[in-house]
Amino acid sequence: MKRLYMLLFSAFAFTTSQAQNKFNLLVGTYTNTCESKGIYVYEFNAASGDFKLKNSTENVVSPSYLSASANNKFIYAVNENGTQSSVSAFGYDSKTGKLKLLNSNPSLGADPCHLINDDKNVIVANYSGGSIAVFKKNADGSITEGQQLIQHEGKGPNAARQEKAHVHMVVFSPDKKFVLSNDLGQDKIFIYKYNASAKHEILTLKGTVDVKAGSGPRHLTFSKDGKFVYLLQELDGTLTTFAYDKTGNLKLLKETNIIPKDFKGANSSAAIKISPDGRFLYVSDRGDVNAISVYQILKDGSIKLVEQESTLGKGPRDFVIDPTGNYLLVGHQYTNDIIIFKRDKTTGKLSSTGKKIELCSPVGLLFTK
Repeated sequence: MKRLYMLLFSAFAFTTSQAQNKFNLLVGTYTNTCESKGIYVYEFNAASGDFKLKNSTENVVSPSYLSASANNKFIYAVNENGTQSSVSAFGYDSKTGKLKLLNSNPSLGADPCHLINDDKNVIVANYSGGSIAVFKKNADGSITEGQQLIQHEGKGPNAARQEKAHVHMVVFSPDKKFVLSNDLGQDKIFIYKYNASAKHEILTLKGTVDVKAGSGPRHLTFSKDGKFVYLLQELDGTLTTFAYDKTGNLKLLKETNIIPKDFKGANSSAAIKISPDGRFLYVSDRGDVNAISVYQILKDGSIKLVEQESTLGKGPRDFVIDPTGNYLLVGHQYTNDIIIFKRDKTTGKLSSTGKKIELCSPVGLLFTK
Protein backbone atom coordinates (compact mmCIF):
# COMPACT_ATOMS: atom_id res chain seq x y z
CA MET A 1 0.00 0.00 0.00
CA LYS A 2 2.84 2.37 0.90
CA ARG A 3 4.52 1.64 -2.45
CA LEU A 4 1.26 2.30 -4.32
CA TYR A 5 0.82 5.57 -2.40
CA MET A 6 4.33 6.66 -3.32
CA LEU A 7 3.75 5.82 -6.98
CA LEU A 8 0.48 7.75 -7.03
CA PHE A 9 2.09 10.70 -5.24
CA SER A 10 5.01 10.72 -7.70
CA ALA A 11 2.64 10.62 -10.67
CA PHE A 12 0.58 13.45 -9.19
CA ALA A 13 3.70 15.52 -8.48
CA PHE A 14 4.96 14.95 -12.04
CA THR A 15 1.60 15.93 -13.54
CA THR A 16 1.43 19.04 -11.35
CA SER A 17 4.99 19.99 -12.30
CA GLN A 18 4.19 19.59 -15.99
CA ALA A 19 1.06 21.73 -15.64
CA GLN A 20 2.99 24.45 -13.80
CA ASN A 21 5.44 24.65 -16.69
CA LYS A 22 2.77 25.16 -19.35
CA PHE A 23 1.65 28.62 -20.34
CA ASN A 24 -0.24 30.21 -23.18
CA LEU A 25 1.79 32.30 -25.61
CA LEU A 26 -0.37 34.88 -27.37
CA VAL A 27 0.99 36.48 -30.53
CA GLY A 28 -0.35 39.64 -32.16
CA THR A 29 0.47 40.07 -35.84
CA TYR A 30 0.27 42.47 -38.76
CA THR A 31 -2.31 41.19 -41.23
CA ASN A 32 -1.60 43.57 -44.13
CA THR A 33 1.79 42.17 -45.20
CA CYS A 34 1.17 38.40 -45.38
CA GLU A 35 -1.55 35.88 -44.62
CA SER A 36 -2.55 36.08 -40.97
CA LYS A 37 -5.73 35.48 -38.97
CA GLY A 38 -4.78 38.04 -36.31
CA ILE A 39 -4.08 36.65 -32.82
CA TYR A 40 -2.56 33.19 -32.35
CA VAL A 41 -2.52 31.20 -29.11
CA TYR A 42 0.15 28.54 -28.52
CA GLU A 43 0.71 26.21 -25.60
CA PHE A 44 4.32 26.67 -24.49
CA ASN A 45 6.20 24.24 -22.28
CA ALA A 46 8.67 26.23 -20.19
CA ALA A 47 10.50 23.07 -19.16
CA SER A 48 11.32 21.89 -22.69
CA GLY A 49 10.78 24.88 -24.99
CA ASP A 50 8.23 22.89 -27.00
CA PHE A 51 5.05 24.48 -28.33
CA LYS A 52 1.83 23.69 -30.16
CA LEU A 53 -0.90 25.83 -31.71
CA LYS A 54 -4.10 25.87 -29.64
CA ASN A 55 -6.29 28.43 -31.36
CA SER A 56 -6.48 31.65 -33.36
CA THR A 57 -8.89 34.42 -34.18
CA GLU A 58 -10.49 34.93 -37.59
CA ASN A 59 -10.28 38.11 -39.66
CA VAL A 60 -8.95 40.38 -36.91
CA VAL A 61 -7.12 43.35 -38.46
CA SER A 62 -3.51 43.89 -37.35
CA PRO A 63 -3.77 43.26 -33.58
CA SER A 64 -0.20 44.45 -33.07
CA TYR A 65 -0.14 44.75 -29.28
CA LEU A 66 -2.02 42.77 -26.63
CA SER A 67 -2.83 43.12 -22.94
CA ALA A 68 -4.44 40.54 -20.63
CA SER A 69 -6.82 41.32 -17.78
CA ALA A 70 -5.66 40.48 -14.25
CA ASN A 71 -8.27 37.71 -13.93
CA ASN A 72 -7.09 36.16 -17.23
CA LYS A 73 -10.61 36.25 -18.68
CA PHE A 74 -10.17 39.03 -21.23
CA ILE A 75 -7.65 40.12 -23.84
CA TYR A 76 -7.45 43.67 -25.21
CA ALA A 77 -5.82 44.50 -28.53
CA VAL A 78 -5.03 47.54 -30.63
CA ASN A 79 -5.97 47.18 -34.29
CA GLU A 80 -3.28 49.18 -36.07
CA ASN A 81 -4.88 50.34 -39.31
CA GLY A 82 -4.07 53.98 -40.05
CA THR A 83 -6.99 56.36 -39.57
CA GLN A 84 -9.36 53.35 -39.40
CA SER A 85 -7.65 51.98 -36.28
CA SER A 86 -9.60 50.57 -33.36
CA VAL A 87 -9.35 48.89 -29.96
CA SER A 88 -10.90 45.47 -29.38
CA ALA A 89 -11.99 43.44 -26.35
CA PHE A 90 -12.05 39.63 -26.40
CA GLY A 91 -13.38 37.03 -24.03
CA TYR A 92 -10.56 34.57 -23.32
CA ASP A 93 -10.77 30.88 -22.44
CA SER A 94 -7.21 30.10 -21.38
CA LYS A 95 -7.84 26.35 -21.31
CA THR A 96 -8.77 26.11 -25.00
CA GLY A 97 -7.04 29.31 -26.13
CA LYS A 98 -10.28 30.47 -27.72
CA LEU A 99 -10.80 34.21 -28.16
CA LYS A 100 -14.31 35.62 -28.66
CA LEU A 101 -14.68 39.19 -29.88
CA LEU A 102 -16.80 41.18 -27.43
CA ASN A 103 -16.68 44.54 -29.13
CA SER A 104 -14.47 47.08 -30.87
CA ASN A 105 -14.39 50.88 -30.82
CA PRO A 106 -12.42 53.54 -32.72
CA SER A 107 -9.05 54.24 -31.12
CA LEU A 108 -9.55 58.02 -31.53
CA GLY A 109 -6.13 58.32 -33.14
CA ALA A 110 -4.18 56.74 -35.99
CA ASP A 111 -2.01 53.65 -35.53
CA PRO A 112 -2.34 52.66 -31.87
CA CYS A 113 0.77 50.67 -30.94
CA HIS A 114 0.49 49.96 -27.21
CA LEU A 115 -2.12 49.52 -24.48
CA ILE A 116 -2.56 48.63 -20.80
CA ASN A 117 -5.56 47.72 -18.67
CA ASP A 118 -6.70 47.34 -15.07
CA ASP A 119 -10.07 46.52 -13.50
CA LYS A 120 -11.70 49.74 -14.68
CA ASN A 121 -9.93 51.10 -17.77
CA VAL A 122 -8.11 50.34 -21.01
CA ILE A 123 -5.52 52.99 -21.92
CA VAL A 124 -4.15 53.25 -25.45
CA ALA A 125 -1.13 54.96 -27.06
CA ASN A 126 -1.88 56.24 -30.56
CA TYR A 127 1.44 56.51 -32.40
CA SER A 128 0.57 58.42 -35.58
CA GLY A 129 -2.26 60.20 -33.82
CA GLY A 130 0.11 61.47 -31.11
CA SER A 131 -2.52 60.91 -28.44
CA ILE A 132 -3.65 58.84 -25.47
CA ALA A 133 -7.19 57.44 -25.39
CA VAL A 134 -8.94 55.99 -22.33
CA PHE A 135 -11.83 53.51 -22.47
CA LYS A 136 -13.91 52.37 -19.50
CA LYS A 137 -14.61 48.66 -18.99
CA ASN A 138 -18.11 47.26 -18.89
CA ALA A 139 -19.06 44.47 -16.47
CA ASP A 140 -18.81 41.86 -19.24
CA GLY A 141 -15.25 42.86 -20.14
CA SER A 142 -16.20 44.85 -23.22
CA ILE A 143 -15.13 48.48 -23.57
CA THR A 144 -17.08 51.72 -23.82
CA GLU A 145 -16.46 54.34 -26.45
CA GLY A 146 -13.46 56.51 -25.65
CA GLN A 147 -14.04 58.55 -22.47
CA GLN A 148 -10.90 60.69 -22.57
CA LEU A 149 -8.57 61.81 -25.33
CA ILE A 150 -5.30 63.58 -24.56
CA GLN A 151 -3.63 65.11 -27.59
CA HIS A 152 0.13 65.73 -27.49
CA GLU A 153 1.52 68.64 -29.51
CA GLY A 154 5.14 69.22 -30.52
CA LYS A 155 8.06 67.92 -32.54
CA GLY A 156 11.75 67.07 -32.36
CA PRO A 157 14.96 67.67 -34.34
CA ASN A 158 14.69 64.53 -36.52
CA ALA A 159 12.58 65.88 -39.38
CA ALA A 160 11.83 62.45 -40.83
CA ARG A 161 10.64 60.81 -37.58
CA GLN A 162 9.84 63.65 -35.20
CA GLU A 163 7.69 65.90 -37.37
CA LYS A 164 4.95 65.75 -34.72
CA ALA A 165 4.04 63.98 -31.51
CA HIS A 166 4.26 60.16 -31.60
CA VAL A 167 3.00 58.48 -28.43
CA HIS A 168 4.69 55.09 -28.28
CA MET A 169 3.82 53.60 -24.90
CA VAL A 170 1.69 53.86 -21.78
CA VAL A 171 2.64 52.06 -18.56
CA PHE A 172 1.33 52.01 -14.99
CA SER A 173 3.63 52.88 -12.13
CA PRO A 174 3.98 49.92 -9.73
CA ASP A 175 1.45 51.43 -7.30
CA LYS A 176 -0.97 52.39 -10.12
CA LYS A 177 -0.99 56.03 -8.97
CA PHE A 178 0.58 57.24 -12.22
CA VAL A 179 0.69 56.44 -15.91
CA LEU A 180 3.95 57.14 -17.76
CA SER A 181 3.90 57.74 -21.51
CA ASN A 182 6.81 57.97 -23.95
CA ASP A 183 6.50 60.45 -26.82
CA LEU A 184 9.03 59.59 -29.52
CA GLY A 185 8.23 62.72 -31.50
CA GLN A 186 8.90 65.15 -28.67
CA ASP A 187 11.74 63.41 -26.79
CA LYS A 188 9.66 63.49 -23.62
CA ILE A 189 8.26 61.21 -20.94
CA PHE A 190 4.83 62.38 -19.81
CA ILE A 191 3.76 61.55 -16.25
CA TYR A 192 0.02 61.51 -15.56
CA LYS A 193 -1.82 61.17 -12.26
CA TYR A 194 -4.21 58.25 -12.54
CA ASN A 195 -7.76 58.36 -11.14
CA ALA A 196 -9.18 54.97 -12.12
CA SER A 197 -12.75 55.68 -11.00
CA ALA A 198 -13.16 59.06 -12.70
CA LYS A 199 -15.66 59.18 -15.58
CA HIS A 200 -13.71 61.39 -17.97
CA GLU A 201 -10.70 63.02 -16.25
CA ILE A 202 -8.97 59.69 -15.68
CA LEU A 203 -5.52 61.06 -16.50
CA THR A 204 -4.28 64.49 -15.43
CA LEU A 205 -0.81 65.75 -16.30
CA LYS A 206 1.67 65.86 -13.42
CA GLY A 207 4.69 66.83 -15.49
CA THR A 208 7.13 65.90 -18.24
CA VAL A 209 10.77 64.82 -18.39
CA ASP A 210 12.98 65.75 -21.33
CA VAL A 211 15.39 63.18 -22.71
CA LYS A 212 18.26 63.56 -25.15
CA ALA A 213 17.25 65.53 -28.26
CA GLY A 214 16.64 63.32 -31.29
CA SER A 215 16.80 60.08 -29.29
CA GLY A 216 13.13 59.12 -29.69
CA PRO A 217 11.93 57.48 -26.44
CA ARG A 218 10.10 54.25 -27.28
CA HIS A 219 9.61 51.79 -24.40
CA LEU A 220 10.43 51.75 -20.69
CA THR A 221 10.25 49.27 -17.84
CA PHE A 222 10.38 49.48 -14.06
CA SER A 223 12.90 47.57 -11.96
CA LYS A 224 11.39 44.80 -9.85
CA ASP A 225 11.60 46.91 -6.68
CA GLY A 226 10.08 49.91 -8.47
CA LYS A 227 12.99 52.22 -7.61
CA PHE A 228 14.40 52.54 -11.14
CA VAL A 229 13.12 53.09 -14.66
CA TYR A 230 14.98 51.94 -17.77
CA LEU A 231 14.11 53.78 -20.98
CA LEU A 232 15.02 52.61 -24.49
CA GLN A 233 15.27 55.29 -27.18
CA GLU A 234 14.54 54.09 -30.70
CA LEU A 235 16.29 56.59 -32.93
CA ASP A 236 19.84 56.55 -31.55
CA GLY A 237 20.03 53.42 -29.37
CA THR A 238 20.28 55.29 -26.07
CA LEU A 239 19.42 53.33 -22.92
CA THR A 240 18.71 55.67 -20.00
CA THR A 241 18.52 54.80 -16.31
CA PHE A 242 16.35 56.91 -13.99
CA ALA A 243 15.73 56.80 -10.27
CA TYR A 244 12.00 56.77 -9.53
CA ASP A 245 10.21 57.79 -6.34
CA LYS A 246 6.65 57.18 -5.20
CA THR A 247 5.62 60.78 -5.89
CA GLY A 248 6.03 60.09 -9.61
CA ASN A 249 9.38 61.84 -10.14
CA LEU A 250 12.19 60.66 -12.41
CA LYS A 251 15.84 61.57 -11.86
CA LEU A 252 18.39 60.91 -14.62
CA LEU A 253 21.21 58.66 -13.43
CA LYS A 254 23.04 57.49 -16.53
CA GLU A 255 22.89 57.13 -20.31
CA THR A 256 24.50 54.33 -22.26
CA ASN A 257 24.10 53.02 -25.82
CA ILE A 258 23.06 49.57 -27.03
CA ILE A 259 24.55 49.81 -30.54
CA PRO A 260 27.53 47.43 -30.87
CA LYS A 261 30.93 49.14 -31.07
CA ASP A 262 32.18 49.85 -34.60
CA PHE A 263 28.75 48.99 -36.01
CA LYS A 264 27.90 50.70 -39.28
CA GLY A 265 24.35 50.64 -40.60
CA ALA A 266 20.77 51.49 -39.60
CA ASN A 267 19.53 50.96 -36.06
CA SER A 268 15.99 50.95 -34.68
CA SER A 269 15.77 50.06 -31.00
CA ALA A 270 12.60 48.19 -30.08
CA ALA A 271 11.70 46.26 -26.92
CA ILE A 272 12.94 46.30 -23.33
CA LYS A 273 12.16 43.64 -20.70
CA ILE A 274 13.41 42.54 -17.27
CA SER A 275 13.83 38.89 -16.25
CA PRO A 276 11.26 37.52 -13.76
CA ASP A 277 13.85 37.52 -10.96
CA GLY A 278 14.66 41.18 -11.64
CA ARG A 279 18.39 40.51 -12.15
CA PHE A 280 18.80 41.06 -15.91
CA LEU A 281 17.68 43.61 -18.48
CA TYR A 282 17.17 42.74 -22.15
CA VAL A 283 16.83 45.15 -25.09
CA SER A 284 16.38 44.52 -28.81
CA ASP A 285 17.43 46.52 -31.85
CA ARG A 286 16.16 46.19 -35.43
CA GLY A 287 17.39 47.93 -38.57
CA ASP A 288 20.64 46.27 -39.59
CA VAL A 289 21.56 45.34 -36.01
CA ASN A 290 19.00 42.57 -35.28
CA ALA A 291 20.46 41.80 -31.88
CA ILE A 292 19.55 41.55 -28.22
CA SER A 293 21.77 43.15 -25.59
CA VAL A 294 21.86 41.58 -22.14
CA TYR A 295 22.66 43.65 -19.03
CA GLN A 296 23.09 42.64 -15.41
CA ILE A 297 21.20 44.92 -13.02
CA LEU A 298 23.39 45.79 -10.04
CA LYS A 299 22.13 46.55 -6.53
CA ASP A 300 22.36 50.31 -7.03
CA GLY A 301 20.22 50.10 -10.19
CA SER A 302 23.15 50.55 -12.57
CA ILE A 303 23.61 48.10 -15.44
CA LYS A 304 26.58 46.10 -16.73
CA LEU A 305 26.77 44.68 -20.26
CA VAL A 306 26.85 40.87 -20.31
CA GLU A 307 26.61 40.11 -24.03
CA GLN A 308 25.10 41.05 -27.37
CA GLU A 309 23.55 38.22 -29.37
CA SER A 310 22.09 37.97 -32.86
CA THR A 311 18.33 37.37 -32.77
CA LEU A 312 18.74 35.04 -35.80
CA GLY A 313 16.14 36.91 -37.82
CA LYS A 314 15.16 40.34 -39.12
CA GLY A 315 13.04 42.89 -37.31
CA PRO A 316 12.95 41.83 -33.61
CA ARG A 317 10.11 44.20 -32.80
CA ASP A 318 9.10 42.38 -29.63
CA PHE A 319 10.32 39.58 -27.39
CA VAL A 320 9.11 37.95 -24.20
CA ILE A 321 10.57 35.92 -21.33
CA ASP A 322 8.47 33.01 -20.08
CA PRO A 323 7.24 33.29 -16.45
CA THR A 324 9.77 30.71 -15.21
CA GLY A 325 12.66 32.62 -16.79
CA ASN A 326 13.87 29.55 -18.71
CA TYR A 327 13.31 30.84 -22.26
CA LEU A 328 13.31 34.08 -24.21
CA LEU A 329 11.26 34.22 -27.43
CA VAL A 330 11.93 36.81 -30.15
CA GLY A 331 9.27 37.76 -32.71
CA HIS A 332 10.65 38.83 -36.10
CA GLN A 333 8.38 41.10 -38.09
CA TYR A 334 10.20 40.61 -41.40
CA THR A 335 11.41 37.00 -41.36
CA ASN A 336 8.00 35.81 -40.08
CA ASP A 337 9.13 33.71 -37.16
CA ILE A 338 9.58 33.50 -33.41
CA ILE A 339 13.03 32.25 -32.40
CA ILE A 340 13.22 30.37 -29.08
CA PHE A 341 16.35 30.98 -26.98
CA LYS A 342 17.34 29.11 -23.82
CA ARG A 343 18.16 31.50 -21.02
CA ASP A 344 20.82 30.89 -18.36
CA LYS A 345 19.24 32.15 -15.14
CA THR A 346 22.61 32.55 -13.43
CA THR A 347 24.45 34.52 -16.12
CA GLY A 348 21.51 35.91 -18.11
CA LYS A 349 23.11 34.67 -21.33
CA LEU A 350 21.11 33.34 -24.29
CA SER A 351 21.71 30.29 -26.45
CA SER A 352 19.86 29.09 -29.52
CA THR A 353 17.62 26.04 -29.13
CA GLY A 354 17.16 25.61 -32.88
CA LYS A 355 13.40 25.85 -32.30
CA LYS A 356 11.19 28.42 -33.95
CA ILE A 357 7.53 29.18 -34.55
CA GLU A 358 6.76 30.18 -38.12
CA LEU A 359 3.90 32.64 -38.65
CA CYS A 360 3.13 35.88 -40.45
CA SER A 361 4.63 39.09 -39.07
CA PRO A 362 4.64 38.55 -35.27
CA VAL A 363 4.85 41.95 -33.57
CA GLY A 364 3.42 41.50 -30.05
CA LEU A 365 4.15 38.60 -27.66
CA LEU A 366 2.38 37.89 -24.37
CA PHE A 367 2.41 35.00 -21.88
CA THR A 368 -0.65 34.12 -19.80
CA LYS A 369 -1.65 31.27 -17.51
